[in-house]
Amino acid sequence: MVMVTVRKIRTWEEAMMVLAEGKQSLESLPKDLAAAIQAGKIPGSVVSRFLELEESRFFGWLMQFGGFRERLLADDLFLAKVGMECFVGMFTKTAAEYERRRENFFNELEVVFADVVMAIIADFMLVYLPAPTVSLRSPLARNAGTIAKFLHNCPDNAFQVALAGTSYSVLQRLGAIARNGAKLFAVGTASSLVGTAVTNALINARKTVDKSAAGEVENVPIISTSVAYGVYMAVSSNLRYQILAGVIEQRILEPMLHQHKIMLSALSFTVRTGNTFLGSLLWVDYARMIGIQKAQEEHKELTA
Repeated sequence: MVMVTVRKIRTWEEAMMVLAEGKQSLESLPKDLAAAIQAGKIPGSVVSRFLELEESRFFGWLMQFGGFRERLLADDLFLAKVGMECFVGMFTKTAAEYERRRENFFNELEVVFADVVMAIIADFMLVYLPAPTVSLRSPLARNAGTIAKFLHNCPDNAFQVALAGTSYSVLQRLGAIARNGAKLFAVGTASSLVGTAVTNALINARKTVDKSAAGEVENVPIISTSVAYGVYMAVSSNLRYQILAGVIEQRILEPMLHQHKIMLSALSFTVRTGNTFLGSLLWVDYARMIGIQKAQEEHKELTA
């Protein structure tokens, strides 16, 4: 207990020294950051990064939002990783749509656009939710439930490095996986609901216009596909992105290439592209295993 208190005092002194050198005061900082500094949870390196980001008009504006502030303070390449993921996702999703539609691709651009937009939203959440953060959350009310308090104190990434003055138990790190899994289940289910509903609307419209297409194209099962995709994101995507952000990037690549941002970004792009490709393969295997693509495959075999 004494060691923890001494560590927090040293962390506070270090942070206050950085503020003094930057001619800033606690009153000039966002309330959550100031409170965390006073509690001895924010080291000087994070305060220094905050002051640097504040000098940029764009980042200064973005730092007004708590979620982005927590992630940018933990990783100055966070936005670059969001851009990488969304770009790769947009490219691969568009390629997949073209492969699936071929000659009808340009005739179905509205549906393709809707599918790609939903994929980008899902990709954004896959980067945003499991990203390591500098926790600036204020304590919950005393009358909050036990589970709510437990989840509130869990890290955003199960494998992220704890800052000086902060520590996470194994149970809290497992809680991070469960909490993000629940969020990604909701995101995956919702995005799939929209995508499959739009796809089925197009299929039904085509059947109405072209009677010969009635036996060629089958509707996609909305509920089972959406729930299955939600489960896939909650389990496979959740674990892969937790490991990617917390282990590969923060614990391996960042310490080795901290002073070489271009190389770090290039390696991160390569790893994330590989992860996206792996995720596509795993989804196909998973969809076939649980049978949501069975009807489509049987139809293809009968018409081959």
